[in-house]
This record gives sequence, structure tokens and C-alpha cells, in this order.
Amino acid sequence: MITRARSVGIHVSDQDRALEFYRDKLGFEVHQDTPMGEMGPSGHEEKRWIEVSPKGSETVFVLYTPPGMESRIGGFSNIMWDTDDIQATFEELKAKGVEVTQEPSQQGWGWWGQFQDPDGNEFGVGQSGS
Repeated sequence: MITRARSVGIHVSDQDRALEFYRDKLGFEVHQDTPMGEMGPSGHEEKRWIEVSPKGSETVFVLYTPPGMESRIGGFSNIMWDTDDIQATFEELKAKGVEVTQEPSQQGWGWWGQFQDPDGNEFGVGQSGS
């Protein structure tokens, strides 16, 4: 029986830049940063398996793009984040230099806003209630 989603991929073009963004700007915890065994021309591992998540989340987010899937980088994501104080969250994100693409606004079901990462992956953030 399936019980939960373990991981969700976020397609990125530069793993170092993505790690810095999700760790330092969004405040995500790093669960794993492991070389995947492919040696580049410089003799260093080219690709890594990087898992991050918001503090306390059961689901981790993998910052990686499999070869041949680069066209999936950027655009509106199917990942929606949740917060208990959307105004404070967006003020904090803006203070850290995160690009807000839609300021938080009241909707019929609660609050909604959007931001994007350095690769142009755009995410929605919601807050239930008033």
C-alpha cells in the first residue's frame, strides 16, 4: 500500500546555484548531497543527488535534471507550498532577494502568491483561511 510521496523532482540547470537558493534563501534543510559517479573533464563528479526539504517535511525535493530532460527546467511548477503566514513569508523571501512573481492576495479560499527560483521554476504559495 502506498502511504506518502517520498520525493519530488525540481529540474535545475546548475546544482550548486540551486542548492544555495533552496538552502540559503528558502531555508530548506539539506538531507543528502551525494556524487552520482559521473566524472567530468576536470576530474570532479559532474552530477549529484541533492535532497532538500522545508523543516519538518516528510517529502524531500530532489534538485536534479536527468540528461535529455533539460526542456523541463523553468515555467510554472506543479509544486505548491503552504505557509501559516503568507505576508511574513513573502517579506522574508523578498528580503533575501527571491523574485516574487505575484504578490500575496486574498482569494475566495485563502491567500495565494508566487515566486520563482534562479532557473525560472515558478511556485505557488498558499495560506488557508483569512
